[in-house]
Amino acid sequence: MGYMADTTARTLRLLELLQSSQLRTVAELADRFDVDDRTVRRDVARLGALGVPVETLRGRYGGYRLATGQRVLPIMFSSAEVVAVFLGLSREQAASSEPEIAAQTALAKIKRALPTADAKRIDTVLEAIAPSPESGGVSVDPGVMLSLADAVDRRAVLDLRYLDSAGIASRRTIHPYGVIAHSDKWYLLALDTDQQEERTFRVDRIRSVRSTSDTFAAPQKSDPKQRLVDRFVEADYRWQIVLHIRSSEDQIRSHLPASVARLERSQYARQRPQDSASAWHRAEIHAQSLDWLPAVIAALGCEVVIERPEELRSEVSAAARRLFASAEFRFDVNPRSE
Repeated sequence: MGYMADTTARTLRLLELLQSSQLRTVAELADRFDVDDRTVRRDVARLGALGVPVETLRGRYGGYRLATGQRVLPIMFSSAEVVAVFLGLSREQAASSEPEIAAQTALAKIKRALPTADAKRIDTVLEAIAPSPESGGVSVDPGVMLSLADAVDRRAVLDLRYLDSAGIASRRTIHPYGVIAHSDKWYLLALDTDQQEERTFRVDRIRSVRSTSDTFAAPQKSDPKQRLVDRFVEADYRWQIVLHIRSSEDQIRSHLPASVARLERSQYARQRPQDSASAWHRAEIHAQSLDWLPAVIAALGCEVVIERPEELRSEVSAAARRLFASAEFRFDVNPRSE
């Protein structure tokens, strides 16, 4: 190899060689770069000054190697890019049938390759962003995500520009409590200081975030993820539905998750002594429409009693008639010709 005069290029090439082998001798490196031993030692010292953990082995078979368990990527990621990688791999982890083998291994490798300061910052991001197996789906700006996560960690007041579901833009001053993944979307749980009310914001609808110098005290409440679920359940939608369901909690939850229905043991069994040993549950649901509920009730495959509203009885009756008509219809594949 010809003489490599560019110090930066030579140092990066040295890093690449150290990563690709358990050990590189001084003579081998000097020969590859067409430099003397002294230059090799200076290049190794330069890597050390950059935070690359290079070990020196003395003796006849000595040389240089990266510290055990350490690998350093010769790539510089911006903070936003690192967050984007972690979010992408988190989505892959949620979708993979073998997340321990694929996504988690990749996450571990990237984190080990980061400088200590960046690795700590990623820890902060991951701690601030509540994990969820349902995360993924709607893409978000990684720069916005990093700003939100940093603000949650530092309890920093944020100036937020937001676009709601109706396309109306607004500017809010908020106290960010948590960033949570739920049902394929990311949400920010925060106190809207103008309204003095805890609100939920879709992260993909946030247009800009600016951190202020002000801070706020952490609220003495339950964890942000549980509060988000509670907000979905208690949302002020058009219909308040109450069902009494005779089934196990696991079976009910497979069709009515915690973010959809509030579930508790029902008093309905006391009204029917013959069913006193049955597992009756009361499900309270807030919904904007009723048309999706007949299919859910049918899918439960058990006794369901509608307490309210009356309009849901009509929806279920109409769905039952359609199903009955489908069951009664006979399709003649060989119609007789006249």
